[in-house]
Amino acid sequence: MSVSEEFQANIEALPNILQRKYAQLRDMDKSLQEIQRQNEQRCEQEIDDMKRAIKSHNITPNSSLLKFSDEAVEEQKHAIRIADEKVALAVQAYDLVDAHIQQLDQYLKKFDEDLRRAEREAIAATGASPTLENNVKSGRSEETTRHRGRKKRVGATTAAAAASASATAVASSTTGANSTSMELDLPVDPNEPTYCFCNQVSYGEMVACDNPDCKIEWFHYGCVGLKEQPKGKWYCSECVGTQRRRKKR
Repeated sequence: MSVSEEFQANIEALPNILQRKYAQLRDMDKSLQEIQRQNEQRCEQEIDDMKRAIKSHNITPNSSLLKFSDEAVEEQKHAIRIADEKVALAVQAYDLVDAHIQQLDQYLKKFDEDLRRAEREAIAATGASPTLENNVKSGRSEETTRHRGRKKRVGATTAAAAASASATAVASSTTGANSTSMELDLPVDPNEPTYCFCNQVSYGEMVACDNPDCKIEWFHYGCVGLKEQPKGKWYCSECVGTQRRRKKR
């Protein structure tokens, strides 16, 4: 079994595994809510009993009898145990998705290396020089460099999904891995910078504002009403407004 086939087999099983874990979380949450409801009722009843006992002078406010029953304390401990189990189960689900993301990282890096090696061999066989169109983009690090260099790009894409949705994006990315012109994007890092008015990570086609002092710099086509790369200089609405106010002054 090849690396891609092995990864595809693993990723196909991921949704069912996550579904079972989420079902367990829902069941635990129902149990936790029921225990908390019972415990609240028990504690309220015991507090009322204490108040009546104090009024009838059966016990004093400083008495050691002013405490919840063993049953109430045990219910509270049980609720804490269920909450801890929920956290552990959520961590398991997160680690499972993270493991698949790391596996995809390794697969994409290997795929990128294979493409580059094949390209070098083809160049050596034909004696041709490499061109910009034939170069394979090397993932998110190069994309970040383009952002910082303020160079407009036409078709750069990135994977942007939450932990559970990232698995679906991973599966779709493997099916389109047979084109040498594709951009091999790694899964989104939690610390990845955000852009545009929507304050989201980089994805799809984006355009850079030509104002060197623009606070945002990069914008998604859809957020600024673009369908293709603008011709000439392009400024975001915020920078256009700033320029107009300066002219009025």
